[in-house]
Amino acid sequence: MNGAHDLGGGHGHGPIAPDPNEPVFHDEWERRCFAITLAMGFTGQWNIDQARFARESMRPGRYLETSYYQHWLHGLEVLLLERNLVTQSEVETGKAKEPPQKLSRTLRAEEVAPALKKGGSARRNRVGEGRFKTGDIVITKNINPVSHTRLPRYVRGRRGRIDRVHGVFVFPDSNAATSDEKPQWLYAVRFEGQELWGTEAEPNSCTIVDLWDDYLEPA
Repeated sequence: MNGAHDLGGGHGHGPIAPDPNEPVFHDEWERRCFAITLAMGFTGQWNIDQARFARESMRPGRYLETSYYQHWLHGLEVLLLERNLVTQSEVETGKAKEPPQKLSRTLRAEEVAPALKKGGSARRNRVGEGRFKTGDIVITKNINPVSHTRLPRYVRGRRGRIDRVHGVFVFPDSNAATSDEKPQWLYAVRFEGQELWGTEAEPNSCTIVDLWDDYLEPA
């Protein structure tokens, strides 16, 4: 979707000033938010792309004025409410008012470290051959979906070259919308600076973006 989260190539947001000594969590509630979100993810009630889309659903003005883990908290609340795992009153008061629902999958304390170490790959078995090979010239589709997408606005409708073929991976757009993984080929696409930013682009600059097959057309 074309939300406030898609800031790539945008102007007027000010410089990025990273804190070299920034802590992982600024407050205890951020740590708890992160832990609860991961724990709920392991229950299988939603997938990672649905979780990302839930965070993106925050109103643009609110998104820009809030912090990283406030986005996570918003997404968690949206998903819990959509699946009737909590009520609006429970979200507002922070107190349970209904008996908890039984979940078929839960993550026990002793399982946390092995589960995080194992992770979860989005790579899938190859199906046939990809449409493109290294060196092919492609053009990205100019789309404006209302749901989740990993095609940034600043590269839509632009010409690029296949720099690398990654293999077959879960397609995030369909996975977020319907839980249909729709595995397809993923490519690293190189865009020259002038193609993206015009004649004032830094000389010899380029940007490489990982893009799925459904985003691309042959030039």
